[in-house]
Amino acid sequence: MNENEIIKWLLEGDVSIQYQTYRDLLSIERDDLQKRIANEGWGADFLSRRKEDGHWGMKFYQPKWISSHYTLLDLKNLGIDPKHPLIRESVQRIVKEEKGHDGGINPAGSVRNSDVCINGMFLNYGCYFGVSPESLRSVVDFTLSQHMADGGFNCTLNRSGAVHSSLHTTISVLEGMLEYQRNGYTYRLRDLEKVKQSSIEFILLHQLFISDHSGEIINKNFIRLPYPTRWYYDILRALDYFQDSYTKWDDRMNPAIQVLMTKRRKDKRWNLQSKHPGQQHFEMEKAGKPGRWNTLRAMRVLNHFSVN
Repeated sequence: MNENEIIKWLLEGDVSIQYQTYRDLLSIERDDLQKRIANEGWGADFLSRRKEDGHWGMKFYQPKWISSHYTLLDLKNLGIDPKHPLIRESVQRIVKEEKGHDGGINPAGSVRNSDVCINGMFLNYGCYFGVSPESLRSVVDFTLSQHMADGGFNCTLNRSGAVHSSLHTTISVLEGMLEYQRNGYTYRLRDLEKVKQSSIEFILLHQLFISDHSGEIINKNFIRLPYPTRWYYDILRALDYFQDSYTKWDDRMNPAIQVLMTKRRKDKRWNLQSKHPGQQHFEMEKAGKPGRWNTLRAMRVLNHFSVN
């Protein structure tokens, strides 16, 4: 398949894929497609499962992956209209009801200290769906308090005393900070910018998946291509963040790019390699088959960095 054939195939997919294909691969804004996401296909299916109390699953964080938290993250990643009133109502409910003693978003009653990975993901969809600046201040304060000396974040720092940052947590916080800045929030923006740079450097120090001490692959799951990513790190998620945030090319990205290229099929598409185990509302794509999400994400990475 040539690129035009692949784009045609993408445009035969869910309306959310169509919208992002026009936006990211063809540089055409299609607001009409974005508005349809809530009423068709995957977006409508997610919304149909919202309960009368404004939650999905068993409220905020349980069970994985059908809780409000992960469903809202899925809806954000579809590119659904950020002004959708029911979604905004659900997000406002979370920021009102789920804050812990330390100011972070914390599933009530589960653990004493907030989890910075959850807070990074909350910033990601909370900022996209327009949470008020005042209600985000304590979340920002908490998130910054968890920054580690080696440049990144680890969700166990305030629970079991982690001494090394986690790629899983760091990418979640980076994505949250990107949406915070993109949507015009200003509280402690300079502090967040410094943290962003050090967190990017932490990922680049590891060439996205390689131990800086042994030179070995840190975790073989980092070079697999699942979707949705949930809270898990992988190289395509990191590369997609780099293109989305307009991070300048760095040669330390190249090993991950080369791995990504080896996973391209002969027909120039990418498979959905696997899925993270857990409950799901419905199946967007089948593992082991050509995946529109992975193909779209890989193509926008390669196009952004001018890789053929």
